[in-house]
Amino acid sequence: MRHLLNPLDFSVEEIDDLLALARDIESNLPKYAHVCDGKKLATLFYEPSTRTRLSFEAAMMNLGGKVLGFSSADSSSASKGESVADTIRVVSCYADICAMRHPKEGAPLVASMASSIPVINAGDGGHPTQTLTDLLTIRSLKGRLDNLTIGLCGDLKFGRTVHSLIEALVRYTNVKFILISPEELRIPSYIREDVLKKNNIEFQEVERLEDALPDLDILYMTRVQKERFFNEEDYVRLKDFYILNNQKMKLAKDDMIVMHPLPRVNEISVEVDKDPRAAYFRQVQYGVYARMALILTLLEVKVC
Repeated sequence: MRHLLNPLDFSVEEIDDLLALARDIESNLPKYAHVCDGKKLATLFYEPSTRTRLSFEAAMMNLGGKVLGFSSADSSSASKGESVADTIRVVSCYADICAMRHPKEGAPLVASMASSIPVINAGDGGHPTQTLTDLLTIRSLKGRLDNLTIGLCGDLKFGRTVHSLIEALVRYTNVKFILISPEELRIPSYIREDVLKKNNIEFQEVERLEDALPDLDILYMTRVQKERFFNEEDYVRLKDFYILNNQKMKLAKDDMIVMHPLPRVNEISVEVDKDPRAAYFRQVQYGVYARMALILTLLEVKVC
């Protein structure tokens, strides 16, 4: 039995296999419509989520399975003081696989050690299934995961999707990063030192989005996360630091793609939605296929 707790739990070869499975699912949805008949996915979400939770639910239902779970800690026995370990022991009696989102880093790891079913980390500081979604989006729209220049823009300090994506992409050849953020939201030192520099990855840190755009194959926008700030004034000052609009898009390559883990606030103007390079809603659909492939992989369901 395997779990997915961070993007590095799978080798590059295993990731490639999973992405190939996701592409086959995209092309042959009817073939997979009943492969999880009789299987149940438990979604244990200790903090609010729209896209991630619904994406998991859609993925399992697309495979013919059923879903049970809770969408906040307040609606679970956690509000009575039950531990994560006890919760997963109970849920293991009800379901075949579990997706857990928790505000405390390491909670899915604790769950996995007590669980008798596969546990998927649906967000605990890292966000491995968003990373799988991002990798599938890039592979599908750019045709490769190597030889890319990727701009990561916005909240690089608290953005869990950014950290996970960097850790995943440094395993591919000739991937370069341009890190675009204000001083206060720069990438954490452990990512800079232990991931980028340790792996001899070429990267730049800049403040102006306009300076980076002409060189990018991919622009990955992020919102400034209000819930991560202790000081309201700091959030207000930084929340609109970057706004991508049609005028800025004129600086970009014709085949650049714009990605965003969503939800967006103001950082991408709605006028950009009509640009064929805007890929963030397609990214949402790829997330369903990626999670379908992950569920099949962890449940060891083989489809002929």
